[in-house]
Amino acid sequence: MNAVFDGKAMNVGLERIKPMLRALRSRNYRLFFMGQGVSLVGTWMTQTATIWLVYHLTGSPLMLGVVGFANQFPNFVLTPFAGVWVDRWDRRRTIVITQVLAMIQSLALAFLALTGKADVWHIVALSALQGGINAFDMPARQSFVVKMVDQREDLSNAIALNSSMFSSARLIGPAIAGLLIAATNAGVCFLIDGVSYIAVIAGLLAMRLPAQDRSPTQTTHTLWRSLKEGFDYAFGFQPIRSILLLIALVSLVGMPYMTLAPIFASEVLHGGPETLGFLMAASGLGALFAAVYLSSRPSALGLSKLIAIAPAIFGIALIIFALSRVLWLSLLAVLLVGMSLILQHTSGNTVLQTIVEDDKRGRVMSFYMMAFTSTVTFGNLLAGSLASHIGAPNTLLIGGVFCIAGSLLFTKQLPEMRRSMRVVYRQIGLLPQTDT
Repeated sequence: MNAVFDGKAMNVGLERIKPMLRALRSRNYRLFFMGQGVSLVGTWMTQTATIWLVYHLTGSPLMLGVVGFANQFPNFVLTPFAGVWVDRWDRRRTIVITQVLAMIQSLALAFLALTGKADVWHIVALSALQGGINAFDMPARQSFVVKMVDQREDLSNAIALNSSMFSSARLIGPAIAGLLIAATNAGVCFLIDGVSYIAVIAGLLAMRLPAQDRSPTQTTHTLWRSLKEGFDYAFGFQPIRSILLLIALVSLVGMPYMTLAPIFASEVLHGGPETLGFLMAASGLGALFAAVYLSSRPSALGLSKLIAIAPAIFGIALIIFALSRVLWLSLLAVLLVGMSLILQHTSGNTVLQTIVEDDKRGRVMSFYMMAFTSTVTFGNLLAGSLASHIGAPNTLLIGGVFCIAGSLLFTKQLPEMRRSMRVVYRQIGLLPQTDT
């Protein structure tokens, strides 16, 4: 009897899980998911090792901000033009090239660190190179998702699974990096990251895809005219504009908590690289919880409410983290930070990908990536400078207050946004009687 009951329970569990993984029935997306999953673990190992190495070499909060600025500034400058490129050129080929270049960058970092020749200016230069690579890679990857799923209704699930993959890597990568740095050398993390790119490159090359369609205007318009067309489209439609501006605000004043994390690990919580790894992993765990929840949702309907609420949760958790002086409370706060961050950004990504016109997808996603990551360019520099004068805890405290204020302002705009979004949802076939 117990065996029969256990079998039925297992079947029920599998039936519940299947809808959460429905995008994996597309072969191309499966290849991408597996390859990217391996590579992202290495990416997060490198991110953790980089900020620890910079702080170890300099002991300067300002230099943490400078390295973060160097990583994001090329991204900020190039991403809008990269969006035009992505709409015009083959997206898979673009991603393959960027992944090869990123592999070379990680292996260069590994060589410098393992040979003991790494200096902070090396890290600044290579971080700037990575920022330039990311400027083309991220909008290409974001807009490529719709091409990898065989059925359009699986798009929201694919985006959520991407976040799950990203969040799992945030959980695993920093934890491994903290242990490896303590036991060996930061260069080992860079080396593993460099090798991990082989998996995603192999997955991309194994895909079977039709040729990328282009409208005549994509090839006849000048670069500036195409860029202006994308900008007018994105910021002329209130739902897209409001989502992008809220994401930009949270990225500017809230995301630098990751750059300042080594200060909290060593000076506030009196730990070492293991403590930094635990903090980063806790953020990844919270992000994973949020991504798993989002992957269980059937469509984009209802996500606008999450976009409104998540920054307030983020701001409150950031304030708690800034005030905490004990590890368990800091881990809990960072878990909530990671959870709310993914709730906002993945929900925003899903809504944007659902309502955007396909021939402008690359440009809109480039604006999304600017809001999500490139705005951190100035946030890192501002946070590093402020932390040098008023301390890291006070810097994050101010950031948390701004995040809460942004959430309140977005909530005020929500009714008008939902009316506009319903029009688009009716046009693409989502249930019109359901609130957005």
